[in-house]
Amino acid sequence: MFRVESWQEIFETMGKNKLQTALTMISVFFGIFILVILVGFSSGIEKGVKSQFEEDATNRIAIRTGRTTKEYKGLNPGRRIQLRNKDYEGFNEKYKENIEYKTSVFSTWGGQVVYKGEIGNYRIEGAYPDQQFIENQRIVSGRFINNNDINETKKVAIIGNQIKEDLFKKKNPIGAYIEILGINFQVVGVYSDPGGKREESRVFIPLTTAQQVFNAGDKVRSLAYTVKMSDNFDEAVALSLAMSEGFENDIKTNHSISPDDRSAVRVNNTLEEAKKIYGLIATISYIFWFVGIGTIIAGVVGVSNIMIIIVKERTKEIGIRKALGALPNSIIGMILQEAVFITAFAGFLGLFAGVVLLELISPMIDSDFIKAPQVDFKTAMITVIILIIAGALAGFVPARRAAHIRPIEALRVE
Repeated sequence: MFRVESWQEIFETMGKNKLQTALTMISVFFGIFILVILVGFSSGIEKGVKSQFEEDATNRIAIRTGRTTKEYKGLNPGRRIQLRNKDYEGFNEKYKENIEYKTSVFSTWGGQVVYKGEIGNYRIEGAYPDQQFIENQRIVSGRFINNNDINETKKVAIIGNQIKEDLFKKKNPIGAYIEILGINFQVVGVYSDPGGKREESRVFIPLTTAQQVFNAGDKVRSLAYTVKMSDNFDEAVALSLAMSEGFENDIKTNHSISPDDRSAVRVNNTLEEAKKIYGLIATISYIFWFVGIGTIIAGVVGVSNIMIIIVKERTKEIGIRKALGALPNSIIGMILQEAVFITAFAGFLGLFAGVVLLELISPMIDSDFIKAPQVDFKTAMITVIILIIAGALAGFVPARRAAHIRPIEALRVE
């Protein structure tokens, strides 16, 4: 328990060394301030990058095809590789144990949609019911495509929020009919998407209906799957990579594509990308902590130096204390108390200033890769612990030196 006399001694000592104390506290202040700002922006980067993955499921595998660029088995380059229903059905059966959600898609760009004189051009996509989960979409009203729509080739449509605002304004679109390329479809659902207006400017209809009205036969434009996640992230990534490789190899085998043709089949694995990005975020976070703690160490060195000066100036006083029976632990406690106070006081000011600054600028920062930089409670507590440890370390060496001062030698000091 600290006595009033101890605090009086601390303030008297600080008053005798105003310049050194002020400079030391400034260095500690900026050390903590910089650490808080760096950690806050590290958190903002993490939020921003994660928001990019929220547009689609993180464990998503998307498959598209293009044109061949190499001759293979007597077939000329430049062939257009067309995915069909049998490709989708074959994958569903082969990888059924590891598939969470699945869909094939037939899409058309710039499809004209009309509702009572309101006209817009939007992307029209035929899909299966699982598309909702693969795209991380949320139904705002009504419902999404169901299996009955697929089986009966129903002319129903699910529109995005942006289309609702464009065509229906404040009206309820559920049950209304819209024209898609001159064909009437009944609106049965409205969805929202984390990707924003661009992703909400799409119309979804049953895949079988899309293939029929667009005279596509059994053609599909792309396939999408999500992988069943395990508790071990690395195992999930390994499974996702194995499935991605399997999809690519199967398509190349079934469609006679050269194994080293990189343009004919494109398989995008978001789980693999997520692992790379999260690894990068962790590295950035470590670097920020390293730099921040480095600035704190600079401040701690300053505190240690001023405590050495204080011990030197108080050598005679310490000698008298020891001659009167003061134990080494009480001398160490006295010096440590002063060091911890200087460090903690300046550090808390830096912590407060950093948190306030982040709170002020956080609403203004909302880019694709940095969103709302803030410091959470856990990080603040870690910073407080660092402060206390830093203060103790700053005062330990001077305190130890003071504890070993011999009374007779101290009393001789002028």
